[in-house]
Amino acid sequence: MKLSRFFLPETPDVLGMLVDQVEVTVTGMEALVRWTDGDAEAADQVRDAEHRADEHKRLLRLALRRSFLTPIDAEDLYALSERLDAALNQAKDAVREAEVMGIEPDGPEHDMALRLAEGTSHLADAFRSLAGAGGSARSTTVPREATDCADAAVKAQRKLERVYRASMSALIEEEDLREVMGRRELYRRLARVSDTLVEVAERVWYTAVKEG
Repeated sequence: MKLSRFFLPETPDVLGMLVDQVEVTVTGMEALVRWTDGDAEAADQVRDAEHRADEHKRLLRLALRRSFLTPIDAEDLYALSERLDAALNQAKDAVREAEVMGIEPDGPEHDMALRLAEGTSHLADAFRSLAGAGGSARSTTVPREATDCADAAVKAQRKLERVYRASMSALIEEEDLREVMGRRELYRRLARVSDTLVEVAERVWYTAVKEG
């Protein structure tokens, strides 16, 4: 081994690791969609995806500690990974809460899950764009494609907001107090997942402004 190579710092593919995490998150959100559509076994798939995403997050954090130079700011990579992990954790918690309360998913929850999966898919495209432009050294700009995908993710969550508001309003007509309380809690939990996905999208834009 040449001496110069011996002293080169590690350059792990941290953007590639972020892409790996978001792909597992997409899998988890797709399982959430199936669960809200009546597939009870998909609940375990949501939990499995959450556990796998946790491991990807852990490996990315270890890689950030070893990396001498990252394609984008290490703080932004950390934040993107952490918020992405939080979204899948919240989705898993929504499933768990429904199981504890003994409430089957309804139509509005399915519609909201569809928008969550759509938004996560757009974020995955944003991360792939970052990874494709990153290379082995620090990039100077975030590609426009990444911010366009972030905007699409936010747009999907705005659709979820409309479903959420209509669903909460419809609960006024419900006389079963247990049903009202349970549905309200699940609607709110899914809305919080949406808020977290918006935070990820906003972080993509923050990174674009900072790197640009």
